[in-house]
Amino acid sequence: MVEYTDPLCPWSWGSEPVLRRLREALDGRVRWRRVYAILFDHDDDPAPDPVAETAWYARYVAEVTTHTLAPRAVRLSRVAASSWPSSLVAKAAERQGPEVAERVLRRLRETVFVGGEPADTTALALSAARGVPDLDPERLAADAAAPGVREGVRADRAEARRPVPEVRSVRGGSPHPGAARETADGGYRYALPTLLIRSASGYRAVPGLRTFEEYVSAVDAVRPGLVKAAGPLTPAQALERHRSLTEPERPWRAEGAWPPPGAVRVDTGNGPLWLHPQEAAVHPATRRALSRGSGPEGGARSTG
Repeated sequence: MVEYTDPLCPWSWGSEPVLRRLREALDGRVRWRRVYAILFDHDDDPAPDPVAETAWYARYVAEVTTHTLAPRAVRLSRVAASSWPSSLVAKAAERQGPEVAERVLRRLRETVFVGGEPADTTALALSAARGVPDLDPERLAADAAAPGVREGVRADRAEARRPVPEVRSVRGGSPHPGAARETADGGYRYALPTLLIRSASGYRAVPGLRTFEEYVSAVDAVRPGLVKAAGPLTPAQALERHRSLTEPERPWRAEGAWPPPGAVRVDTGNGPLWLHPQEAAVHPATRRALSRGSGPEGGARSTG
């Protein structure tokens, strides 16, 4: 499974509920590799009017979330200057194991789509990961600056710009069908997210915003019977397992009365984000609220 993504992409953020569910349903039976496509590149031309660009992009993200139902920041501070810092930190986190990598990537996504402050510098990206369980922050900082990690992200960027022919033209009823994007040099890049399902017998490309059933169908076409539905958890177990859940995510994972005791609700511009209490103690969104001395009006409150 090759997932073409970017930590700061709104469609990738909106696809998290379905892709999380698919990862759980394939756990231990596939190799899942993420490729960081670099949505915001170093050589992108700066906006002549950053304020106007931010207002436009905030409207665009709001439109995306009408389709994905994902949280969005109440206020977006700016459009990300670069995807490189967050991609380097996400790639570096993979050296500390899949659980750490998952949680670091989730934090990086939440910087922009919950907190409104994209992790577009090294300092912000490293700060976003602070407090992730079992994370070695000193190693993360060293690895994010290591030549091998930078080469890995550079290879990811190049790979994302060699899409398979099937995604050059995509039709369908999805609000984000996922046809490959033309690049400034006349080439193409995978639309984000795109999942490429490979086996010895062939591959299937599943681009754009898709349903769980569409992903399952594509997996079955390559390797029938591989998907095994993950059983539901109690609300407390689900929050313990994932640490952070959006409203679109929790129905397929948590069975029972919601919220569980101690869950911390963070209000956004499009519904709440639910945090495990230990996650809330170190999460960037709640850290900012506490630094301002905010109570419930600051956007975060405990249910227990």
